[in-house]
Amino acid sequence: MERGYRLNDAVSGQQGVRELMAILMASKHEEKTITGLDIGTSKVMAVVGNIDSEGELEIIGIGQHVSRGLRKGVVADIESTVHSIQRAVEEAELTADCQINSVYAGIAGSHIRSMNSHGVVAIRDKEVGQDDVERVIETARAQLTTDDQRVLHILPQGFIIDGQEGVREPIAMSGERLEARVHVVTAALSAAQNIDKCVRRCGLAVDDLILEQLASSYAVLDDDEKELGVCLVDIGGGTTDIAIFIEGAIRHTAVLPVAGDQVTNDIAVALRTPTQAAEELKKKFGYALVGMAPEGESIDAPSVGDRAPRKLALSSLVDVVEPRIEELFMLVQAELTRSGYAELLGAGIVLTGGSSKMEGMEELGEEVFQLPVRLGVPKYAGPLSEVVRNPICSTGMGLLLFAQQHQTATASRKIRPAWPKNRLTQLKSWFRHHFTEE
Repeated sequence: MERGYRLNDAVSGQQGVRELMAILMASKHEEKTITGLDIGTSKVMAVVGNIDSEGELEIIGIGQHVSRGLRKGVVADIESTVHSIQRAVEEAELTADCQINSVYAGIAGSHIRSMNSHGVVAIRDKEVGQDDVERVIETARAQLTTDDQRVLHILPQGFIIDGQEGVREPIAMSGERLEARVHVVTAALSAAQNIDKCVRRCGLAVDDLILEQLASSYAVLDDDEKELGVCLVDIGGGTTDIAIFIEGAIRHTAVLPVAGDQVTNDIAVALRTPTQAAEELKKKFGYALVGMAPEGESIDAPSVGDRAPRKLALSSLVDVVEPRIEELFMLVQAELTRSGYAELLGAGIVLTGGSSKMEGMEELGEEVFQLPVRLGVPKYAGPLSEVVRNPICSTGMGLLLFAQQHQTATASRKIRPAWPKNRLTQLKSWFRHHFTEE
């Protein structure tokens, strides 16, 4: 005899219906909290955001602490790095009023390698499916895999179907042969493992490791710029990270081991002042162009040891800063020339990162590159925008945007989204309460 269920009297009224609707609506409006962790040479920043049911991102907390354990983007002291991460995460948890369990972490350093690759496969059912795309990308990746490198990203640049080039979205197109051009980014296995270790020792899981300039590009670049051709120059404390986009796709990435810390060190030596004081003088009075500095002004430069502070002409500071920034831009120009894309940057150069905020950076950049140069800040207009819209937040904000897009793309490939376990439990309990087995 077949078993059935009958409706209890308790559900015949409106109360049971309201309970069921509450469970269903709670599932609909459930938010997901994500955290981006920018582990830089000069600072560690944690940015916390919520992704709502519509896929929109809202920033709910930020934490920052001085970084003591990295050298030129690479972990050099585990304990100091762990301490910096813990302090930044604790501050972010306090401002966001939530507990952080996992992070999307940034990675940089001169150990980063990038290259363009090419893969070819036969289309199985004469119509391109998701499995065909995954196979051709894996084929391109397999050519470059080495034991001492960890693959961070495989970024499609374009597809070719039966010789037809310029295909950006091949799914559902007919053909027999599928080719893919991809940009592969790898990191030294040991460097990636050290970041993983530092994050885990803070009691956190690593959702993903993301190239920092790629993350920053999500926060500060427009689609039109990527289409026309643009070079992102993310100037941090220990490294300057470069990413070139042409026709909407990333074409070249590089990391230069020269950045804001070198300017600070030059100031400390030239003005005979402590490094921390040199950093403060750079931030407060630094100009990338001598001609932009007010004439006749002076600054108070702290001395080393117990000596009294000295009053120096502002020009003595700017005379140190301009040559070093110009040298940095010349190194970027050399990298552009080496990449082969220097003549294709229709949208010019976008500067971002904490060391890009100095007065005169855009003007000096235009003199060196002979291209339009602008300062890139995160394009965000929600809560905490007054804090986030700062070049120093570009990587942290970009990590969240990368995570948001990745999760949205993953969810769109699922036929049926998985229900949260707590929602299933509530539904089962509701049916047991309101239905009686016959």
